[in-house]
Amino acid sequence: MPRMLATILVLSAALGLSCANASETGIKIGVLNDQTGPLADVTGMGSVLAARMAVEEFGPTVNGKPIEIVFADHQNKPDIGAGIAARWVDTEKVDVIADVPNGSVALAVHHLMREKNRVYLTAGGFVPDISGKDCSPVTTQWTADTYALSVGTARGLVRQKLDTWFFITADYAFGNAMTRDASEAVTRSGGKVLGVVKHPFGNHDFSSLLLQAQSSGAKVIALANAGADTINALKQSREFRIGQADQRMAAMVLFITDAHALGLDTAQGIITTEPFYWDLNEETRAWSKRFMERNGGRAPTSIQASVYSSILHYLRAVQAAGTEDAKTVTDKMKATPVNDFFSKNVEVREDGRVMRDFHVFSVKKPADSKYPWDYYDLLTTIPAADAARPLSESECPLLKRK
Repeated sequence: MPRMLATILVLSAALGLSCANASETGIKIGVLNDQTGPLADVTGMGSVLAARMAVEEFGPTVNGKPIEIVFADHQNKPDIGAGIAARWVDTEKVDVIADVPNGSVALAVHHLMREKNRVYLTAGGFVPDISGKDCSPVTTQWTADTYALSVGTARGLVRQKLDTWFFITADYAFGNAMTRDASEAVTRSGGKVLGVVKHPFGNHDFSSLLLQAQSSGAKVIALANAGADTINALKQSREFRIGQADQRMAAMVLFITDAHALGLDTAQGIITTEPFYWDLNEETRAWSKRFMERNGGRAPTSIQASVYSSILHYLRAVQAAGTEDAKTVTDKMKATPVNDFFSKNVEVREDGRVMRDFHVFSVKKPADSKYPWDYYDLLTTIPAADAARPLSESECPLLKRK
C-alpha cells in the first residue's frame, strides 16, 4: 500500500478510547508530518508522541466525546500532503490537523483547511505568509516563522561586527522566505549580503556551495535550510575547515536533534535561535524528561513541544466553546492565553501568530556539556513583541477587514 494511503489510526489503550463510530461522534486530530525523510527527527513520531501526551494531559474526552489521533507521512510533497488532508477531512471526518513541517506542504494544507473550514494548528510550518498575506480565520502558527528566527541570529551577529553575509538556501518556500527575512534583518542592522546560492530540498553534496560561500569572503555563512540539509552542510563545512577561522557558520534553523546528530565537536560555537529548549527551566525539564522516557531518551524539539501546546490549547478551547465549529474554536483560542509547561500567558494574535519569546543560543563545547542533551548556552532572550513582525507591517487580510 502506498504510504500516502497508509494513514495509521493511533488509539492509545491507556487513554481508554474506542474505535466505534469515532469519526462521527468524537474529536479526531490528525498529525501530518515527515515520518521518514529529512525532517523525521525534528517532527515525525516525536510529534505523534507529543500529541498523545497532550490528550493524556487533557483527558480522554471533551464535552462527552472521545478524542482520537491519526497520523500520516506527507513525504515532503505538497500534493501528497494536501491529498491526505482532503481525505482526512472529507472521508475520515478529521476536525483538526496539527504539525505539518516543510513550508511548501504547510502552505498547501493551510489553503485546503481554509477552504474546508477546519482548524489548522501548524507547528512545523515556518513560512510567514501563513500568518501574513495568506492568513486564515481557522489557522494558528505555533512555533516560529522566518521573521522571528532571523531577528536573533542576524541582528545579534551583525552587532558583533559580523556584518557581511552569504546564504546557502534550500530552494522551496521556507528557505526562500528565510533568506528574504534574514537578509532584511542584516541590512537593517547595517550589514551587507554578498551572495546567495540555492540547493534542492534533501541535498547531499554541499561542497561547491560551501566553496562559493567561502570564496565570497563573507564573515557569516548562513544556512537557510533545515533538518538533514543543515546537518549535511555543517558536517561538510567542517571538512573544508570553514567556520574555524575568519568566517562563522550560522544555522538559521538548528534543532536540538540536529546538534545531537552533528555532535558537539562539529556543532560547537554555532549560533541559533529557538523559542524552546528542553533544559531552559524546571518546568521544561520536567515535561521533557517524561517525553524522553517514551522517546528512546531523545529530547523534544521546539516543534514537538509546540504540537503538545497547540493540541492542549485546542482541546481546552473546544471544551470552553462547547462546539467543534472551526471559526468559533479558533476565536476562543485567540481570546484565551496559552498556558502550559513553556507557554506562560502567551497571546494568540489576531493574525494567528502565537506570540512566543525567542532565545538565542550558542552550541556548547564538548568539555562544557555535563549530561546527555546538555547542548546549549543561552546568550539572550528576545521578547515576543520584538520577535514577531509588527501588526502595522502585516498583510493579513483579517486585520484589514476591521
